[in-house]
Amino acid sequence: MEKTLFALSLGFVGLILATHAGWAADQCAPRDKVVAALANGYGEARSGIGLNGEARVMEMFVNATTGTWTITVTLPDGTTCLIATGEHFEAVTDTLPAKGDPA
Repeated sequence: MEKTLFALSLGFVGLILATHAGWAADQCAPRDKVVAALANGYGEARSGIGLNGEARVMEMFVNATTGTWTITVTLPDGTTCLIATGEHFEAVTDTLPAKGDPA
């Protein structure tokens, strides 16, 4: 089961990278321009941030009033690319079950 999930995840990553290569030029710009466009065009502000192992910064921008959201990735050279956008954002806080609890 784990090997199947691993293989599927690699396939999804490959699909994303292949798709990304085709539209990267239209979906990427210097970070300051992307952040300004999200703020001015959609009223979105950064609500989350993370760093992956390849020194890429993932950020999530949200407009809490309208519910729009955008996920970006910033590369080490400062180029920021749009990864996903959507509507109906809702902040949630889930608690983890206690260790050993099957729930």
